[in-house]
Amino acid sequence: MSLRKFITNKTTAALAVLITVFANTSVFAQDAAAGAAAAPKVDMGEVYKSVIFYILVFLAVCLFIAIIGKAIKVYELSREAQGKPVGINWNRVHASLFALFLVIGLYGVYWEYTVHGAMLLPDAASEHGKKIDEMFNLTLIITTIVFVVTHILLFGFSYIYKYSAKRKAYYYPHNNTIEKIWTIVPALVLTVLVLMGFLTWRSIFFKVEDPNNKPLQIEVTSEQFKWSIRYPGADGIVGNKNYKLTTATNALGIDFKDINSRDDEMADEMVLPVGKPVKLILTSKDVIHSFYMPHFRVQLNTVPGMRTIFEFTPTKTTAEMQQETNDPNFKYLFLCAKICGSGHYNMQKVVRVVSEAEYKTWIAEQKTYLNDDLRKQFNLPVAPAPVKSVADSAAKDSAAVKTNQMALNK
Repeated sequence: MSLRKFITNKTTAALAVLITVFANTSVFAQDAAAGAAAAPKVDMGEVYKSVIFYILVFLAVCLFIAIIGKAIKVYELSREAQGKPVGINWNRVHASLFALFLVIGLYGVYWEYTVHGAMLLPDAASEHGKKIDEMFNLTLIITTIVFVVTHILLFGFSYIYKYSAKRKAYYYPHNNTIEKIWTIVPALVLTVLVLMGFLTWRSIFFKVEDPNNKPLQIEVTSEQFKWSIRYPGADGIVGNKNYKLTTATNALGIDFKDINSRDDEMADEMVLPVGKPVKLILTSKDVIHSFYMPHFRVQLNTVPGMRTIFEFTPTKTTAEMQQETNDPNFKYLFLCAKICGSGHYNMQKVVRVVSEAEYKTWIAEQKTYLNDDLRKQFNLPVAPAPVKSVADSAAKDSAAVKTNQMALNK
């Protein structure tokens, strides 16, 4: 080969370009490494966290894809201009991508269920919670089967029946049998799900009260950013309240003209006897909050001016849950499930489920909300001052005598 042909040869030219690019890249890389070693380290953490950084990365990726696309387009046009067959079979590429996305997508579903499946709600600790879990699991199983089957058919058909010049598409305008199958089967499945949901909902919300086992009434009032819990007194009835009666001393606006209110008690935590029906009376002072007890499968909105009622029965004590979860610090909680403001994180309280005997001991220690200031406000007779016992008086007198004796000794 002559020197001229060697210089003008395409392979030689391509090798020369590659060598030049490699050499320049190596030089730039060495300069950059030397510069990086010499320059002081800069903390890029804040840069990586900024929105602008990720916007620039996104634009750079888009630009890279556009350049690749343009290069491929130029390549194809050049082959077309030279009368050569198409270099890339895009139908096959697209079909392969469909198959690839199908495999990746199904693995993603499997990964989500196996890795994040444990992040679902824990076992229910209430009677109706088991029914809700059964409904949820049945719905999840059916929808997962439908999801997997439909996606296999959708992506599989796109791969198998990709365009081929050797095959002609079959015109298939209508089929009554197929229409009936994909109409009747989903309708039956949805009917079963809706009917089961309706019956479950009725079994939870519509109960016949057992006169021998009346539910324990507990009123929960939400406000930004705290919960107030009110228990009934010996009468077992939470008394009325009126927002117009709200004052500094009567923060909940309890109407103490109602006899049922006078023995009501306030509590810092919610204590429930296990196996005892509990009727929650939910209200709000300011905005809509969402009362949420995840372990008991209870979630209802608390709305200003409205009393929302929900009845449930706890089935596991806190101690039992600590043993089941092998967590001695386990606590039931109720919290707000709405983003109600900057102090939303404060909207949670401990729920303690105990035995009947422990509950009676605890409720006996609680004090009534009605005090002397409220009695004066509602023109009620003020409670008489506690009478000092004889033993106390005697002790005081003894101390006085002893003091006098010491003074005399001096």
